[in-house]
Amino acid sequence: MPRPDEPRDVELARVTRIARILDDGFVDPLLGLLPIGGDAIGSLLGLYVVGLALRRKVAPVIIARMLLNLTLDAAVGSVPILGDFFDLVWKANDKNVKLLTDRSAHGGKASAKDWLAVVGAAALFIGVIVLVIFAIGAMLHALGSYFRW
Repeated sequence: MPRPDEPRDVELARVTRIARILDDGFVDPLLGLLPIGGDAIGSLLGLYVVGLALRRKVAPVIIARMLLNLTLDAAVGSVPILGDFFDLVWKANDKNVKLLTDRSAHGGKASAKDWLAVVGAAALFIGVIVLVIFAIGAMLHALGSYFRW
């Protein structure tokens, strides 16, 4: 029997239960303790919510935001010990279910906050890439000066 705070929609109820098991049942942080692929397994399980959002034709920017949540969860979660504590707090699956339920109530349309999150993440990504390229150039220049290339 569904809990009073669970939606009556069967698919939505299923992804809500899965998110609760992964995030509130500590399965995602525990998977993160597995060396090598634990965080990847958690992310793959989290794609179930994204799949439902795709089937329901939710706006692409919301799908991108869901994928950003999972990416951040996997990236920071892969840091030993610290990442597992992050998993306890971040709860990417709960965030994605909330995005799905909130946006489904509004016809699957994206909000300004959705666009801001995705554009901000893209700008951050570009900034990091530029810094990495700059750092590699500076290292090559320093090595060239050192070895007199």
